[in-house]
Amino acid sequence: MTSNGLTIRNCTKLSSWELAPEESSYARIGTSNKDLDPTPPSQRTWTTSSFVVYWISDALNISTWMMASAMLAGGMSLRYALPCIFLGHFIIAIPILLQSATGAILHVPFPIQARSSFGFHLSKFAVISRVVLAVFWTGVQCYTGSECVHQMIIAFAPSFRNFPNHLPESANITSAGMLSFFLFWLIQFPFVLIHPTKIKYFFWAKSIFVPIVFVALFIWALAAAGTGPIFQEKTTISGSKLAWTFLSSMNSVLGNYATLSVNIPDFSRYAKNTRAIYIQGFIIPVVFTLTAFVGIVVTSAGEALYGKLLWDPTTLVNEFNDDAKGRAARFFCAFGFALATIGTNVSANTISAANDLLSLFPRYMNIRRGSIFAVVVGGWCITPWNILAKAGNFLAFMGGYTVFLAPLCGIMVADYWITRRGRIDVPALYTGMEGRYRYIGGVNWRALVALVVPIAPTLPGLAASVSPGTVTITEGLTNLFSICWLFGFCTSIVIYSGLSHYFPDSESFVPHAILADDVPDLPTSGSDTLTKEGTAHGAEAGSIDEDEKAVYSKDATKVRVEAI
Repeated sequence: MTSNGLTIRNCTKLSSWELAPEESSYARIGTSNKDLDPTPPSQRTWTTSSFVVYWISDALNISTWMMASAMLAGGMSLRYALPCIFLGHFIIAIPILLQSATGAILHVPFPIQARSSFGFHLSKFAVISRVVLAVFWTGVQCYTGSECVHQMIIAFAPSFRNFPNHLPESANITSAGMLSFFLFWLIQFPFVLIHPTKIKYFFWAKSIFVPIVFVALFIWALAAAGTGPIFQEKTTISGSKLAWTFLSSMNSVLGNYATLSVNIPDFSRYAKNTRAIYIQGFIIPVVFTLTAFVGIVVTSAGEALYGKLLWDPTTLVNEFNDDAKGRAARFFCAFGFALATIGTNVSANTISAANDLLSLFPRYMNIRRGSIFAVVVGGWCITPWNILAKAGNFLAFMGGYTVFLAPLCGIMVADYWITRRGRIDVPALYTGMEGRYRYIGGVNWRALVALVVPIAPTLPGLAASVSPGTVTITEGLTNLFSICWLFGFCTSIVIYSGLSHYFPDSESFVPHAILADDVPDLPTSGSDTLTKEGTAHGAEAGSIDEDEKAVYSKDATKVRVEAI
């Protein structure tokens, strides 16, 4: 029974959840489905403007608004905080650009790309790491969005502040909070069902409306209170303390989008051409810095007006008057932040989780099912209100997960741009343990070494951040953890490139890139036209001369390699 025939009676059978057969060049060998296949030309519709609105949509959110809060609390002034935010996003834009180009050239998602560098089985560690993060932050963003909905309801009915609570204190959420959470989850649900090829239209809508909200708050702040007291604050630290605080703050900025630096191919695979992705190098540092600046100005004005430092904009709008103008402004702003949260959750979490899940379970998962899984498990199973209320150590661990993501990104960047110089056999990425990227038992030991070596010295710092006061480490290890993203990214590139140069896996190399457009079809699993090296007619991997071009061409159920 296929998923099209799924009923309540047979839904307990695993076979009933199998996806219905669909046109897919790669699904016949059991490692792909239509959503995981290389993006066909008809779906390569993302242009330069698509990536502009994507990043505007992603940047305009509450976490970016509040980005400077920890920096100022740590003793830095705006003189250092804003350059720190800009520099951090400028640096993270570099791996994002490199990874985006990989996706735009190969037209495959992150889980598939990872197989060339990590091997078929080790790549699952990268995928599982990403899916856990995506599901976790999906839930946290849902709770953030529920606070926006809470303010929207108060705008309609100020008496909602006194909504009777029927939940115990141990629930860590009130009845009003639970109602707001359910409503936000319900509002968000249709958006997670939109396919990535069409989600750009939602990003367009968000990138038009949400900036209007941000600009309106910015103008209101300047008109009501000027720049406020935050702009008058001086730096309270100096010397090495200031330097390491700056680097630590920049590391936090880098970690904020370390996940997207890994899995941006999930979106760039839909690029019309590689030129479409170049704008990201400019738009990322600019739009994120401007968003953080608006947050600083409005928060500073709020402190002057209300006598409280309200970095969270949902608590700020709660201070608006309950007259007609104040309630309209509260609803307008809260709606804008709710829309911003939905856009961020979809762009950074649910679609990424979906791609990860369908690579792990291609027979049962597609993008729509994976997105539903992420929003259901993230929203209701992990109970984000409990985590935010009690699990501070767990939050610190998830925030420090950068120590794992940085080398993951570095290894993939080094593999494509330095070790292979773009020469990837895309069809072989889908042939599992029969393909050229099987390495030793599905594990590329070079990637494993390049992953473990940078992570090991940063683990004490991670442990100290998770359990402050309990775990004591040296100042040197503390400082190393303060730059864990830069350390992990750069170190992994050097180690992986060096090991691949001196101890190459010759079977995984091809003299020329073999893209999906060169081979529109694959043979069925076990066909004698497909060797374990992923080549055809017994051709050995790497045996094609440099003067030849490997071309896979469709011929009924077989693939042949022709020398030109």
